[in-house]
Amino acid sequence: MPESFVTGIDQQTQEQMCEVLNERLAVGIDLRLAVKQAHWNLRGQGFIGVHEMLDEVSARLGESTDMMAERVALMGGFAKGTTQVVADKTTLDAYPVELTALDDHVSELVSRFKTFGKMIREGMEAADAAGDEDTADLLTEVSRTVEKDTWFIGSNAAA
Repeated sequence: MPESFVTGIDQQTQEQMCEVLNERLAVGIDLRLAVKQAHWNLRGQGFIGVHEMLDEVSARLGESTDMMAERVALMGGFAKGTTQVVADKTTLDAYPVELTALDDHVSELVSRFKTFGKMIREGMEAADAAGDEDTADLLTEVSRTVEKDTWFIGSNAAA
């Protein structure tokens, strides 16, 4: 393992947190790609608003995954975010690539965002239990963003 730049947390805990973060990194990258898939292919009433919003959501997911990957690196681990690792490690269902209906994309994305949000909360709990307050805090920030984006996307569902 490369050098760690974290103090006050033993190596075993750091390795455990790297694993927790890498699991979420893979799912976060997969979710970001699902958002772009929807962004490129959705059609229907409200298209432009959702299309533009999904670009912003994708950017926020990029920021979140970047924070997780950088935390892994500063703990002396290796951030594992290649497409091959993501394809192997994601726990999300494959995103349907032939959807066009805006409501279908909204439904698919909300489901995946809720799954990711639950996974982030579980990571927060693991970090708290391990005594890694910084990782717990980072995941809390990610959780707030994921929940807000779940609401933004879900609010576009047909009434």
